[in-house]
Amino acid sequence: MLVKDSDFNSLVPGLPLSRRTFVGGSLAAGFALAVRPAQGQSVIQTEASGLSTGDISIKATDGVPVRAYWVQPSGKGPFPTVLVVSEIFGLHEYIRDTCRRLARQGYQVIAPNLFQRQGDPASVGSVAEILSTIVSKVPDAQVMSDLDACAAWAGANGGDPARLAITGFCWGGRISWLYAAHNPQLRAAVAWYGRLTGVATGTSPKHPADLISHINAPVLGLYGAKDQGIPVSDVEDMREDMARAGKRAEFVIYPEAGHAFHADYRPSYRAEDAIDGWARMLAWFRDKGV
Repeated sequence: MLVKDSDFNSLVPGLPLSRRTFVGGSLAAGFALAVRPAQGQSVIQTEASGLSTGDISIKATDGVPVRAYWVQPSGKGPFPTVLVVSEIFGLHEYIRDTCRRLARQGYQVIAPNLFQRQGDPASVGSVAEILSTIVSKVPDAQVMSDLDACAAWAGANGGDPARLAITGFCWGGRISWLYAAHNPQLRAAVAWYGRLTGVATGTSPKHPADLISHINAPVLGLYGAKDQGIPVSDVEDMREDMARAGKRAEFVIYPEAGHAFHADYRPSYRAEDAIDGWARMLAWFRDKGV
């Protein structure tokens, strides 16, 4: 089924919210389905015509040139900026197409390759291997620093540093929560099925549920009731804890969706929920001044 990017421009009436039990053990919980997608080719295909786009290199604070995909409307700007954080499968065509969809809404968009120091997910044959050999070795602190470098690059290259947002999918959804607690200049975050709890490790010492008091930016969380790695109870507990702490957040739980319901190159894709989530994301950004 071909879904046009124009389908993402209309809002769908709200869906009901739903209540966090800790699900420990597997590193894969809340990250991905058991089967690794063969490739990241999107069902939705967004043209680059009329956009400025390309692969760039951004110098990180440790001196490493971080590769990234950059796209924005033609012209000088300044444009509001959105950082896009990938799933565990990295910076493939689905993520690039997602960036172009956002650029067509008037945003400068940067999607960094946050795994490049540890490896290339495209060269690994299974989800378990990606998690054990690459993702588990990526320090959260390194990711936050790389995203800071992308935000600084954006502000110096046509982006508006006062209108900065982030969105991410799966692993990137968790990172979006973390960045909302890390960068006080962030205006808004949208986390697509990002894991909220987990075991503390050397590379990931804190999870979103541990950082509620530090979260400054308003966060929209988009989740599936049938996600086998992120229980509805986790989402509902996070909602309650955020409200109790006086934090700005909204949660949408799609009753029939599982994990990765926005990933249009995977069997988990649910077009209706993806379209609704996309519209909610755009409305969230604009309502928060991004």
